[in-house]
Amino acid sequence: MGDTENTASCPDPPDDDSGRLTAAWQVLLEGATAPRPPAPPECPFCELPQDRYATSYPGHWVLLEPGILVPAHTVPPRRRWIITSTGTAVNLWDAEPLPGATCRIPHRIACPRLEPEDHWPWVTALRRHNLERTHRLFELPEEGLPDTG
Repeated sequence: MGDTENTASCPDPPDDDSGRLTAAWQVLLEGATAPRPPAPPECPFCELPQDRYATSYPGHWVLLEPGILVPAHTVPPRRRWIITSTGTAVNLWDAEPLPGATCRIPHRIACPRLEPEDHWPWVTALRRHNLERTHRLFELPEEGLPDTG
């Protein structure tokens, strides 16, 4: 899998006062933007009830799909959440999951009212490119074809 002994699973916190801004950016990146208690733990888009957990970012919460544990290797990086023994939700970032590991997924990737995220933009671009290639190869003009009869 690679040498991960000297690598961090997420960026190092800054040494200056920009830590607050960095934390806010991380919250947005990880999708930890749930309504705070005492508001009900419902999705603001589809209004389905969710499991709300505090995150490691003070004052921020995340909505996770209720009661669903997913094999971690099937979930895209930065969308894998685990619940610690203290009840805090932690994002695994790009860490390679251990064999057999399970995780929770954020509701926003399964919300029926939100546009699906593009987890692998380069694959999407390649898919579009290949689609254009197939159109050029297989879509012949209808008119002006020679009579083969």
